[in-house]
Amino acid sequence: MKGGGFAALLRFMTERKVVLGMAHRPGTEPPPIPTGFKGACPRCGEGHMFDGFLTVRQRCEVCDLDYGFADAADGPAVFVMFIVGFLVVGLALWVEFAYTPPIWLHVALWFPLTAIASLATIRPLKGIMIALQYHHRAEEGRLESE
Repeated sequence: MKGGGFAALLRFMTERKVVLGMAHRPGTEPPPIPTGFKGACPRCGEGHMFDGFLTVRQRCEVCDLDYGFADAADGPAVFVMFIVGFLVVGLALWVEFAYTPPIWLHVALWFPLTAIASLATIRPLKGIMIALQYHHRAEEGRLESE
Protein backbone atom coordinates (compact mmCIF):
# COMPACT_ATOMS: atom_id res chain seq x y z
CA MET A 1 0.00 0.00 0.00
CA LYS A 2 1.90 2.99 -1.28
CA GLY A 3 0.73 6.52 -0.59
CA GLY A 4 -2.81 7.61 0.09
CA GLY A 5 -2.67 6.60 3.76
CA PHE A 6 -6.22 6.32 5.09
CA ALA A 7 -7.82 6.24 1.62
CA ALA A 8 -5.62 3.31 0.58
CA LEU A 9 -6.38 1.47 3.82
CA LEU A 10 -10.11 2.07 3.35
CA ARG A 11 -9.96 0.84 -0.26
CA PHE A 12 -8.02 -2.27 0.85
CA MET A 13 -10.51 -3.04 3.62
CA THR A 14 -13.47 -2.50 1.28
CA GLU A 15 -11.99 -4.87 -1.27
CA ARG A 16 -11.52 -7.43 1.51
CA LYS A 17 -15.13 -6.86 2.64
CA VAL A 18 -14.37 -6.15 6.27
CA VAL A 19 -15.66 -2.59 6.64
CA LEU A 20 -18.54 -2.66 9.13
CA GLY A 21 -19.30 -6.27 8.18
CA MET A 22 -20.72 -5.17 4.82
CA ALA A 23 -20.09 -7.63 2.00
CA HIS A 24 -22.02 -5.76 -0.63
CA ARG A 25 -22.56 -2.33 -2.03
CA PRO A 26 -26.04 -1.05 -1.16
CA GLY A 27 -28.42 -1.50 -4.07
CA THR A 28 -26.42 -4.36 -5.58
CA GLU A 29 -28.22 -7.30 -4.05
CA PRO A 30 -27.82 -10.63 -5.84
CA PRO A 31 -30.81 -12.11 -7.72
CA PRO A 32 -33.06 -13.90 -5.21
CA ILE A 33 -33.76 -17.20 -6.98
CA PRO A 34 -30.18 -18.38 -7.70
CA THR A 35 -29.05 -17.01 -4.34
CA GLY A 36 -31.81 -18.81 -2.45
CA PHE A 37 -31.23 -22.00 -4.44
CA LYS A 38 -27.60 -22.01 -3.28
CA GLY A 39 -28.64 -21.28 0.32
CA ALA A 40 -26.65 -18.06 0.35
CA CYS A 41 -27.46 -14.81 2.12
CA PRO A 42 -30.08 -12.84 0.17
CA ARG A 43 -28.33 -9.52 0.88
CA CYS A 44 -24.67 -10.25 0.15
CA GLY A 45 -24.89 -13.58 -1.67
CA GLU A 46 -21.82 -14.87 0.16
CA GLY A 47 -22.82 -15.85 3.69
CA HIS A 48 -24.67 -19.04 4.53
CA MET A 49 -28.42 -19.00 5.15
CA PHE A 50 -28.67 -22.39 6.85
CA ASP A 51 -27.05 -23.72 10.01
CA GLY A 52 -28.06 -27.34 9.48
CA PHE A 53 -30.18 -29.02 6.86
CA LEU A 54 -33.22 -26.74 7.28
CA THR A 55 -32.37 -24.60 10.32
CA VAL A 56 -32.05 -20.93 9.37
CA ARG A 57 -29.13 -19.09 10.98
CA GLN A 58 -29.67 -16.13 13.30
CA ARG A 59 -27.45 -13.83 11.20
CA CYS A 60 -25.30 -13.86 8.10
CA GLU A 61 -21.66 -14.32 9.07
CA VAL A 62 -20.50 -12.01 6.25
CA CYS A 63 -22.87 -9.01 6.15
CA ASP A 64 -24.60 -9.49 9.54
CA LEU A 65 -28.13 -9.61 8.07
CA ASP A 66 -30.61 -10.63 10.76
CA TYR A 67 -32.69 -13.56 9.47
CA GLY A 68 -35.46 -12.79 11.96
CA PHE A 69 -37.70 -11.75 9.05
CA ALA A 70 -37.49 -15.23 7.52
CA ASP A 71 -40.65 -17.25 7.94
CA ALA A 72 -41.00 -19.78 5.14
CA ALA A 73 -43.55 -21.79 7.18
CA ASP A 74 -45.14 -24.53 5.06
CA GLY A 75 -44.58 -22.78 1.72
CA PRO A 76 -41.65 -24.92 0.56
CA ALA A 77 -43.40 -28.15 1.57
CA VAL A 78 -46.38 -27.31 -0.63
CA PHE A 79 -44.13 -26.74 -3.63
CA VAL A 80 -42.22 -29.95 -2.89
CA MET A 81 -45.47 -31.92 -2.79
CA PHE A 82 -46.60 -30.48 -6.12
CA ILE A 83 -43.27 -30.87 -7.91
CA VAL A 84 -42.31 -34.30 -6.56
CA GLY A 85 -45.88 -35.57 -6.68
CA PHE A 86 -46.27 -34.58 -10.33
CA LEU A 87 -42.92 -36.14 -11.21
CA VAL A 88 -43.44 -39.41 -9.33
CA VAL A 89 -47.07 -39.94 -10.36
CA GLY A 90 -46.21 -39.18 -13.98
CA LEU A 91 -43.29 -41.61 -13.98
CA ALA A 92 -45.30 -44.27 -12.12
CA LEU A 93 -48.11 -44.06 -14.67
CA TRP A 94 -45.67 -44.24 -17.55
CA VAL A 95 -43.91 -47.30 -16.06
CA GLU A 96 -47.26 -48.95 -15.31
CA PHE A 97 -48.59 -48.57 -18.84
CA ALA A 98 -45.28 -49.24 -20.60
CA TYR A 99 -44.06 -52.26 -18.59
CA THR A 100 -46.90 -53.37 -16.24
CA PRO A 101 -44.62 -54.30 -13.32
CA PRO A 102 -45.93 -55.99 -10.15
CA ILE A 103 -47.13 -53.80 -7.27
CA TRP A 104 -44.13 -54.65 -5.05
CA LEU A 105 -41.84 -53.17 -7.71
CA HIS A 106 -43.86 -49.94 -7.73
CA VAL A 107 -43.55 -49.73 -3.94
CA ALA A 108 -39.83 -50.54 -4.01
CA LEU A 109 -39.21 -47.96 -6.74
CA TRP A 110 -41.49 -45.00 -5.99
CA PHE A 111 -41.33 -44.72 -2.18
CA PRO A 112 -37.54 -44.25 -2.08
CA LEU A 113 -37.64 -41.97 -5.13
CA THR A 114 -40.31 -39.83 -3.47
CA ALA A 115 -38.29 -39.55 -0.25
CA ILE A 116 -35.02 -38.75 -2.05
CA ALA A 117 -36.61 -36.19 -4.38
CA SER A 118 -38.42 -34.52 -1.47
CA LEU A 119 -35.24 -34.23 0.59
CA ALA A 120 -33.31 -32.96 -2.43
CA THR A 121 -35.79 -30.16 -3.18
CA ILE A 122 -36.92 -28.93 0.25
CA ARG A 123 -33.77 -26.98 1.17
CA PRO A 124 -33.34 -25.12 -2.15
CA LEU A 125 -37.05 -24.24 -2.17
CA LYS A 126 -36.88 -22.97 1.42
CA GLY A 127 -33.86 -20.87 0.49
CA ILE A 128 -35.69 -19.43 -2.51
CA MET A 129 -38.74 -18.58 -0.38
CA ILE A 130 -36.60 -16.76 2.19
CA ALA A 131 -34.61 -14.91 -0.49
CA LEU A 132 -37.86 -13.81 -2.16
CA GLN A 133 -39.21 -12.62 1.20
CA TYR A 134 -36.12 -10.47 1.63
CA HIS A 135 -36.18 -9.24 -1.97
CA HIS A 136 -39.83 -8.15 -1.79
CA ARG A 137 -39.55 -6.86 1.81
CA ALA A 138 -42.35 -9.22 2.87
CA GLU A 139 -43.64 -8.88 6.38
CA GLU A 140 -46.55 -10.04 8.45
CA GLY A 141 -49.90 -8.52 7.51
CA ARG A 142 -51.49 -5.99 9.85
CA LEU A 143 -54.93 -4.52 10.29
CA GLU A 144 -55.34 -0.80 9.64
CA SER A 145 -56.31 -0.16 13.28
CA GLU A 146 -52.91 -1.38 14.52
